[in-house]
Amino acid sequence: MNLTQLPDDLPVPQDDGATDHLLGMLFPRMTFLTTEGEQVSPSSLPGYVVLYIYPMTGRPGVPLPDGWDEIPGARGCTPQSCSFRDHYRELQSLQTYVFGLSTQTSDYQAEARDRLHLPFELLSDTELKLKQTLKLPTFFADNRELYKRATLILRDGIVVKVFYPIFPPGENAESVLSWLQEQPRL
Repeated sequence: MNLTQLPDDLPVPQDDGATDHLLGMLFPRMTFLTTEGEQVSPSSLPGYVVLYIYPMTGRPGVPLPDGWDEIPGARGCTPQSCSFRDHYRELQSLQTYVFGLSTQTSDYQAEARDRLHLPFELLSDTELKLKQTLKLPTFFADNRELYKRATLILRDGIVVKVFYPIFPPGENAESVLSWLQEQPRL
């Protein structure tokens, strides 16, 4: 199983309107544990913050949940993360923070961060706090509730752009970068 390549026949996620309410919202003042073991509050960071929310990162040699490739938008967390890694310097040049967020534990995420050489932190939301406060869309796989893939861009704690649905995931960082390049600098 190659986690960096997507099968050609993946179902494409459809826009179900599940994130339409987010634009213009104040991001909640909550903290998340990072892969470095620190707490971070995306809403308290000045300027632009990219928060890409993903279902789960697979591990080499560990099977994905049954039916994973049949769930629209589930597959592609590794290509999405690697794309943000590859565009990280460009995003930094725009004074933009980048974080990935999933329901996986920080220890699990730290392995992925190290293996994929991610230069940014992954945030753990094992309790689905964002689902409850922002009403983010989720799905179930192997009796686990996971986030549907969405990318939020905050500016001074306000959601100013939402990318949803995201397909293919490996192109999300380029779309985010293009949007940010068109915005006025702070």
